Amino acid sequence: MSTTAVVERENFEELFEALRARGYESVGPTVRDSTIVYDHIETVADLPVGWTDIQEAGTYRLVRRKDEALFGYVIGPHSFKKYLFPPRHTLFTLEKTSEGVKLVDAGDPVPQYAFIGMRPCELAAMSIQDRVFGEGPFFDTEYLRRRQQVFVVAVNCVETGGTCFCTSMGTGPKALEGFDLSVTELLGDAGHRFLIEAGSPLGEEVLADLPHRAAESGEVADAERLLEQAEGAMGRSLDTGGIKELLVGNPEHPRWERVGEQCLTCTNCTMVCPTCFCATVEDTQSLDGATAERVRRWDSCFTTEFSYIHGGSLRPSAAARYRQWMTHKLASWIDQFGTSGCVGCGRCITWCPVGIDITKIAAAIRASEEKKHALA
Repeated sequence: MSTTAVVERENFEELFEALRARGYESVGPTVRDSTIVYDHIETVADLPVGWTDIQEAGTYRLVRRKDEALFGYVIGPHSFKKYLFPPRHTLFTLEKTSEGVKLVDAGDPVPQYAFIGMRPCELAAMSIQDRVFGEGPFFDTEYLRRRQQVFVVAVNCVETGGTCFCTSMGTGPKALEGFDLSVTELLGDAGHRFLIEAGSPLGEEVLADLPHRAAESGEVADAERLLEQAEGAMGRSLDTGGIKELLVGNPEHPRWERVGEQCLTCTNCTMVCPTCFCATVEDTQSLDGATAERVRRWDSCFTTEFSYIHGGSLRPSAAARYRQWMTHKLASWIDQFGTSGCVGCGRCITWCPVGIDITKIAAAIRASEEKKHALA
């Protein structure tokens, strides 16, 4: 059996059945509240069949396609991060008993997730979070418990959105590694079908359960052509050459103040980002004092409380908070984890209520530095 095969549209449903038979709970894209979100799905009918999205800075809109593509959209506000690093997680509970205080471990059973429709940029984001939570002297046991059981069905991007710049970050539009199955959707006169590549032994097993045939050279060429077109049609671009030095070397650039005048510090950019990992811990107890619990929940460097120490916040202005986020994401993240914290998904641009664009800010700072050096 070849590791690259073609599955016809009418047989794609059997992917869900094969995963279900192995105990996986499938989560993936579905239409809800006029957007495409990630949620529990059971059949092909739950996918955003025949829908696409139009995205620009501060703009997201669903529209009908002229075909019945299953994955003919870009990405929505959700990322798969919420299944590995939950927005709210109980770390432990304390109970008062006749013998004293009892510690109750919150390690509940974790579902075996199958991530359906993971885009290459999101696959790269998961790889980054693997470093954040699973490598080095400190690691997150809850993340690792969830991560070790995941089955990944990646979907290559054959069309791009108005805020995408994954090509600039080297994270797309084709998934290269880290998946169990990689899917490229093909539509046209030859019919509706899926070019599927197995990327792991388990992926090989699942593919073997699906009715399939060997991919023809013309179909492989069609897929490559579509990916090349997508690579050249990004809605945004970001020059990453020397970007760490550029941002670290310009903490007082006037562009930060201009951004601060626009920024609402609403935290949208960090909430939709597939790599942001800021969190806080809260302790609460019942009114009768019989139980207490410690909960971890998502936080954001855009809140004043996040950087609060005795005497006040270290970053009281919106300008300082945006500078911290962007400089960490594109510069100091490299010092911490050996990689950029940005994968070029464009969510922070799309879901910013006032349309602040991280690529334009970087370009403006770079342009002013180049002008300064030209005049020197």
